[in-house]
Amino acid sequence: MKAAARKDMIDVDALCVGMFVHLDLGWMSHPFPLGNFKISEAGQIATIRSLGLRQVRWSPAQSDVVAPPPASGGAEAGVAVVGSAADLDAGVAATGSAAACAATEAVAESVATLALTAQAPDVQVCRRHREQLAREAESLALCERQFAEAALACKHLTDCALTQPQQAREQAEGLSRALVDKMLIAGDLCIRLLSDAAGDKAAVHALNVTVISLLMGRTFNLGEADMLDLGVGAMLHDIGKLGLPERARHHDEQLSSTELRLYEDHVARGVVMARKMGLSGGATLVLAQHHEHADGSGFPLRLGTDRMTAAARIVSLVNRYDNLCNPHRPSQALTPHEALALLFAQGKTKFDSAILGALIRMMGVYPAGSTVQLTDDRYALVVGVNSSRPLRPRVLVHEAGVPRNEALIVDLERLLGVGIRRSIKPLQLPSATLDYLAPRARVSYFFEPLRAAGSADRMREAEAAH
Repeated sequence: MKAAARKDMIDVDALCVGMFVHLDLGWMSHPFPLGNFKISEAGQIATIRSLGLRQVRWSPAQSDVVAPPPASGGAEAGVAVVGSAADLDAGVAATGSAAACAATEAVAESVATLALTAQAPDVQVCRRHREQLAREAESLALCERQFAEAALACKHLTDCALTQPQQAREQAEGLSRALVDKMLIAGDLCIRLLSDAAGDKAAVHALNVTVISLLMGRTFNLGEADMLDLGVGAMLHDIGKLGLPERARHHDEQLSSTELRLYEDHVARGVVMARKMGLSGGATLVLAQHHEHADGSGFPLRLGTDRMTAAARIVSLVNRYDNLCNPHRPSQALTPHEALALLFAQGKTKFDSAILGALIRMMGVYPAGSTVQLTDDRYALVVGVNSSRPLRPRVLVHEAGVPRNEALIVDLERLLGVGIRRSIKPLQLPSATLDYLAPRARVSYFFEPLRAAGSADRMREAEAAH
């Protein structure tokens, strides 16, 4: 007896434009920016089929079609519809899969509109809020899975670097390629604050530096080859620390002169390893120069801006930013806002001014992870920044009476009349707000394509905000 087929699975040959699909693969196993998305063009269908999958999971409720088209010539083909089944079946049979998708899309839209307008206004608001929360939770969970997978891959390649340098290089290049492919897409990217960046601290630091450096490279329109070198160099910038005593792996004012020399020697050790691994010249120079400063005060060669590569200048700055936010001693951590302010105040001469300005513009005056007070006096945690328009980020708002698991996430870019008044240290927040917002002990970022929002989204956010 044949086992019943899962209703949420569909043959790849039956895919059509308008379907919302889930690719249950690792994020490095497919070329799409996200693993779940609505098919918008035939080329995406061809790409899915090229992955060798026989079936994929799909969500009818999130699709523009209510059922797949019938398989050509299939005796068991049928269409489940909403509305007049006989009329729609006739249209499907007459016009084939493309027309079927269009017909079912029209029916689904009409039925959804009728169902929504039949509800009371307060029911509509609650439903929209639940849908917004579900979208946010799904989006954040996806970013965290992707970050965790990349961090684990980063740890694996680091673990084998001493004994299998060629394999480590191939893995670093593969991970860099995966990040670059997902970053070099049309449209803006949202820089997301992760709620959990568990994992090996060294791997998380390497990935933080890599992600932000590549986002910076994107803002400067670096070519694909330069982006790949930037990614590999950023990922392996601290590879020379392998084999050093734990105490000598982090800069600390309490280091002895011997420990300080060992710490600074990680740059030269990294270059030696880069050659054993067979890294490209561009990636190797990132390792060699990631502690140099624009004013010649860095180490080991005291190079100035004119002798540093663009990739090395980017990594030098981003490495410092992440170390300020996530220092070896957590008690010394600065908020992302404080870290940028310090770099701007004290780092103007140490770092390339154009790159420092670009980092501040990209991350925003209030980067993700900053705790802020809004102009309406509410407190909030910045959770997402549009890399191209960062001045009005997405914030998680402390709203009295709203449970933490239903917290409002408001896009200030679309909410007129409300902005950020000031940044505030987490410990300066009221105790109830501190518990509610729960600022992260470690700040880590990932990225996702910024979904365009229409007037309906703006209306929902305005309703949620009030």
